[in-house]
Amino acid sequence: MKTLQKFGFGIFLTGLSLFCALIFLGQYQLTPEKFDKLITEKGIKSELFIANLNANVVNKTFSGPFDFSTKIIAALEEANTIHRKKREWSKVIWDKPHSFSYEVAKKAGIGSIVEHKGMFWLLTFGLGILGSLLYILPNVITLGPPGIKNNDIFFDSSTNRGFLGWFVFIFLVAFYVLLYFFPDYIVNWTYIVDPISKRLSGNLASQWFLYGFLYCVVMMVMAIRMYIKYRNNKYQILRTTSVLFFQIVFAFLIPEILVRFEKPWYDFKNAFPLDYDFFFSWNLNSLISSGGFGLFILVWGIVLTLVIVPVMVYFFGKRWYCSWVCGCGGLAETLGDPFRHLSNKSIGAWKLERWLVHGVLVFSLLMTGFTLYSYFSGASAVFGIKTQTLQNIYGFLIGSIFAGVIGTGFYPIFGNRVWCRFGCPLAAYLGLVQRFKSRFRITTNGGQCISCGNCSTYCEMGIDVRAYAQKGQNIVRSSCVGCGVCSAVCPRGVLKLENGPLANRTHLPNFPLGNTLDN
Repeated sequence: MKTLQKFGFGIFLTGLSLFCALIFLGQYQLTPEKFDKLITEKGIKSELFIANLNANVVNKTFSGPFDFSTKIIAALEEANTIHRKKREWSKVIWDKPHSFSYEVAKKAGIGSIVEHKGMFWLLTFGLGILGSLLYILPNVITLGPPGIKNNDIFFDSSTNRGFLGWFVFIFLVAFYVLLYFFPDYIVNWTYIVDPISKRLSGNLASQWFLYGFLYCVVMMVMAIRMYIKYRNNKYQILRTTSVLFFQIVFAFLIPEILVRFEKPWYDFKNAFPLDYDFFFSWNLNSLISSGGFGLFILVWGIVLTLVIVPVMVYFFGKRWYCSWVCGCGGLAETLGDPFRHLSNKSIGAWKLERWLVHGVLVFSLLMTGFTLYSYFSGASAVFGIKTQTLQNIYGFLIGSIFAGVIGTGFYPIFGNRVWCRFGCPLAAYLGLVQRFKSRFRITTNGGQCISCGNCSTYCEMGIDVRAYAQKGQNIVRSSCVGCGVCSAVCPRGVLKLENGPLANRTHLPNFPLGNTLDN
């Protein structure tokens, strides 16, 4: 079995290496016909930009995206600088430089990658999936006795901040930096998923389609690992199936199919304020201009946030969303499961968590308030603060850096729920409801606790579960996402996830347990 796993790991590394190598390959040639079409589609009026590209880019062949992108961005910034000095605002190209360069590169690609997209998909995604399954599936053959095994996690380089862990960290961070800020450098990655995108939405793949597809593939492969690891726990099997379903169907397939029917792209499970740009003017205008279906989405989004979310949390706790529906939580519970024990359990981390996550919630609410005021009043600023500036700051710091680069990239260093614990505004909102008005709690049987510490070790939210279990005290914490792993790894059946009456929810027994210093 070890030989088969090593073989699978080798195949996976081959696919991953080819995937990374695609960044440096490919050819680009912007023909006059493609350039004229681009100018018309974008409505570009800058003669300086057009002349620069005609002289330095059009009809020239570039090897690799870097030189090509450099020429495009240099021409754009040079033209914009002059137009701004002359206050020729109608000629300024307002697109972000790398996003604009991506659009040009997408049209200009030539050569083997563009001509053989299916073959390169098999050599990258195909080998990656095959290698991963060959590495995971031998565990089915050597299942052994029932029980959840977490052997050697603190001795494994990949799961205890060793060399492999830091390598995964660097790779994930680099991927998110490229995805969010340098999409023109990864245009070759989007080519290989073009056929899938065309079948679903009718359009060529963007970097966000690539991300959505990759997200689903990673979750599916790692879900198989979850099914094997937690095969004797029905709660974990159902929970994994649920997040997989909602991610693939609601967050990926339905939005892409909506685009094919010329409807707004929308993830029906994504609630505000996690969906922080829901009330931005461009989104409101898009929904309103889409007629009855757009208005339905607008009403659904508001009802989901103000009615469905708090009602569901009241009955089932925040677990119904964070552990059963949310895509961020779904990735954390599949790809991030091997790193869950790395979450910081210290008091300092808990204090930082409270300030950060509720600070992000307040920031998102203030930004949305400013946005709605500007939308209905027509003012561009509130109290001298430009609404667009607030949106840009939030989008960069929270939407990109925190939710993406840190939220996923830091799995191998700080555990799998960094974003959910410290940055998600929706998690903060759900947590406030759960802490004060929810029927959900984790009940404990202190007399049965043997203080093994498994529950605290594997709590991804940094809760010292053992401290509650030793006292026989119900666990009612705003941060708890109800993943149920603490209960799954308990060898004595001390912990149970339950919904019950609000009375005595924070129950603390007043009888001797036999495991405290006072008894």
